[in-house]
Amino acid sequence: MKIVIPLAGYGKRLRPHTFTKPKPLVNVAGKPVLGHVLDMFQTLEGVDEIIFIVGHLGEQIEAYVAQHYPHIKASYFEQKELNGQSTAIYLARERLSGANAAPMLMVFVDTIIETDLARLKTETADAVTWVKEVEDPRRFGVAKVGLDGYVTGLIEKPKEKDNNLVVVGFYYFKDSGKLIDAIQEQVEGNVRTQNEYFLADAVNLMIKRGLRMKVQKVGVWLDCGKTETVLETNRYLLAHGHDNGAAFTSGEGSVIIPPVNIHPTAQVTHSVIGPHATLGAGCKVENTIIRDSIIDEGAEVNDALLTGSMIGKDARLSGRFRTFNIGEASEVGFHTED
Repeated sequence: MKIVIPLAGYGKRLRPHTFTKPKPLVNVAGKPVLGHVLDMFQTLEGVDEIIFIVGHLGEQIEAYVAQHYPHIKASYFEQKELNGQSTAIYLARERLSGANAAPMLMVFVDTIIETDLARLKTETADAVTWVKEVEDPRRFGVAKVGLDGYVTGLIEKPKEKDNNLVVVGFYYFKDSGKLIDAIQEQVEGNVRTQNEYFLADAVNLMIKRGLRMKVQKVGVWLDCGKTETVLETNRYLLAHGHDNGAAFTSGEGSVIIPPVNIHPTAQVTHSVIGPHATLGAGCKVENTIIRDSIIDEGAEVNDALLTGSMIGKDARLSGRFRTFNIGEASEVGFHTED
């Protein structure tokens, strides 16, 4: 089994944080998003290699994996031209075709789901795509399923709402070589959607060739693509196994309201933290109320009330009560008149 994780995007919807940090390393519930994704595979047997398709600030990805997941056999391929999902995967064709062809999982890095991957041991279909039912699927991709239970096609950003089986960005292919062949056909035929080589188009080519793809429904799908969904994911993870508030020794005159995730090196004084707050390593918080927010490592917050906020690494915030979205090494302050 091989796992392919494309993560070369700029993360524009998470700026200013992603100017200096790749989106997969944004802190959520005490751990970078990439860490939560990799943890999904800890109980999956037979993983021979994890392939990362990197781009913007990719050296930070490699350093993080080497430090925190040294047991992983990792390969890295750089995507210099951001022209689609399929072309990202195709960069790793030497590891996925010919003698190296094997079963593979493909997961987009801003996708965290809850599913039983052990079922893949007995999977009889050629491929699986994980889906979630949503009220309005029009800004996503959806899977069309026939009466026999197999997928008849994938549609990017459908115009109608009648099919609500949204593809969450998590795929299994029994033969990675056949996927590479389909992507090659897609590129040679210039099959694009919105001027990009979408994976859905390559899958549709495979379905035309006889690929038997099933859908697997998930009840939990966490997205980390923009500020609002990162905070939503933070809330969910804190409430489901990532709350360490009971172990944190609150600072002088402070109150901790779970669920929270506070790094042991964070300093909290005369403050109220929580619920749904994450404080990174080396944070300093004083005379402040923080809830439903993420404070990255080394940040300092004084005399503030924060909610729905993300404060970047080494940022400094002091003054009046407001909502902020501040990038790494920023400094924001408000001066009061005498």
